[in-house]
Amino acid sequence: MPELLKLDARELKNYAQKLHIGDKLLLSGYVYTARDAAHKRIAELMDSGKPTPFPIQNSVIYYAGPTPSPPGKVIGACGPTTSGRMDPYAPKLLDSGLAAMIGKGERSLAVREAIVRNKAVYLCAIGGAGALAAKCVKQLEVIAFDDLGCESVKRLYLENFPLVVCNDAYGGDLFSQGRMTYAK
Repeated sequence: MPELLKLDARELKNYAQKLHIGDKLLLSGYVYTARDAAHKRIAELMDSGKPTPFPIQNSVIYYAGPTPSPPGKVIGACGPTTSGRMDPYAPKLLDSGLAAMIGKGERSLAVREAIVRNKAVYLCAIGGAGALAAKCVKQLEVIAFDDLGCESVKRLYLENFPLVVCNDAYGGDLFSQGRMTYAK
């Protein structure tokens, strides 16, 4: 595997089985932002049989709540938020065909099992570097739940967004592997 892999977001579902924890990639293409309030609403829509704000199948969700765009910029700071807050909703989305999630921090056992079951992937972005991450965002469109402000669902177009595979389709978990390596 190359040191740094360039992937289009549309390829993630088909490429997930070739990725392993620790792989580094630059992601380009469309992703959707959603945090816990938006996830709750999306789950309610799914439960009631109503359409979701974006097609879940083969999509990538970025756990982020970007700050308002400064003059002349596409977006404000756009760093990842703690992924664990979305854990109650992630298995349902993965079972509905979600290709990948982007965030920071560990995932629950239920989410890791859903990643494996659905041949998906969990990618981590660098926390605390929201201003740098924003430089990779080339387009932004609010598509749902405008009343949530920075937590509304947005469609972003990313260019060469740096990520690391933290949970792979084979049950690999970079966090537990890191702890085991450190313990040795």
